[in-house]
Amino acid sequence: QVQLVESGGGLVQPGDSLRLSCTASGSSFNNHAFAWFRQAPGKEREGVACIGTSDSSTLYADSVNGRFTISRDNAKKTVYLEMNSLKPEDTGVYYCASGLWWGLTANAYENWGQGTQVTVSS
Repeated sequence: QVQLVESGGGLVQPGDSLRLSCTASGSSFNNHAFAWFRQAPGKEREGVACIGTSDSSTLYADSVNGRFTISRDNAKKTVYLEMNSLKPEDTGVYYCASGLWWGLTANAYENWGQGTQVTVSS
């Protein structure tokens, strides 16, 4: 079992940058794939980015490709989501997830954090 805690959310203006962190506890970090999902009010949860057990395996939603970067630091048991050129439509609660499979669908992951709010507004 892996426990996940997200941090780094906040209120920013369009065009700003923000970095989210997901810190994991437990012994399975290196064997897990990780992903970031987001959910806007009234909308379904959507996959944003995922990363496999090595940095070369990453996948992004079309809506964030080229603006967001997912990375992992196995020594710190932390996964990051660097978000640049933020838009109002990036607003939502961002969740970190982990599991033995990877992809941008929620059912690939069995461990979830509580989420961190990101609001992009002028």
